[in-house]
Amino acid sequence: MLADENYAGHPLYRMLAELYEEFQNQSRQIERITHISDRYQSVAHRTNLSLTEHCQRQLKYLEKIVRISDGYQLLMRERQETLKEESLRDSLTGLGNRRMLQNRLKSELFRLERHGRPLTLVMADVDRFKAINDIYGHDIGDKVLIAIARVFEANLRDYDTCGRWGGEEFLIIMPELDAAVAGHIVERLRQAVAATEIRAGEQSIHITASFGVAQHRPYEDIGQTLDRADKAMLTAKRAGRNCCETAL
Repeated sequence: MLADENYAGHPLYRMLAELYEEFQNQSRQIERITHISDRYQSVAHRTNLSLTEHCQRQLKYLEKIVRISDGYQLLMRERQETLKEESLRDSLTGLGNRRMLQNRLKSELFRLERHGRPLTLVMADVDRFKAINDIYGHDIGDKVLIAIARVFEANLRDYDTCGRWGGEEFLIIMPELDAAVAGHIVERLRQAVAATEIRAGEQSIHITASFGVAQHRPYEDIGQTLDRADKAMLTAKRAGRNCCETAL
C-alpha cells in the first residue's frame, strides 16, 4: 500500500508509513542483536573447544608423566631387588656370602626352636689353596673356588644352603639332618671335589677339600656350633687333608 501512489492521500497513510519505519528499525536491531549473539556463541564455542583441547592435552601430559613415574618406580624396585640380591651373593662363586649365611642361620634356628628338628653345619676348606695361588696365580685360584662351588651346588639337596664363608672356606647349612646322615652326604661331596680337575695351562690341578661336621646341640649358641665345625675341619687338615671329621 505504501508503494502504491493511489493511497498517498489516505488518512492512515502517514501512520502506516511511521509504523512500517518503526518495524524496519526493530527488524534491523533484531538482526544486529542476532548477529552479535551468533558471533558471541561462535567465540564461546571456539573458547570451549580451546579449553577442551587444552584439558585433553594436559590430561595426556599427566598420563605420560604417570606412565614415566610408574616405569621409574618399577625400575627402582627392580634395582633395589637386584642390589639386595647382590648384597647377599659372593661375586666370584655366585653362592651366598657370609651375610646371607648368617641370615639363613637365624631363620633355621627359629625353625629349629619351633619344631625341634636337627640341624647340622659343615665347614669346608680348600686344601693347599695358598700354594695353588703362589704357584699358578690368583686367576687359577679363583677357578678352583668356582669349580668347588659348582660341585657343592650339584651334589647338595635343594633345601641345603651353601655359601662362601670367607677366603677359601665354605659353610654348608643342612636342616633336618643329624651329623651321621649329613656325614654321608659330605663324604660324597669330598669325593666329587677330589674328582675335579682344573686346567692351568698345560697342567691339570687335582683339588681336594677338608670338611668338619657339627650337629647343633639344644641350648647351644650357633657360634659354638660353628666353632665346633671349624675345629673338626682343622682336625681333618691335621689328619692329612682330603677327609671329613665329625665334631663330638
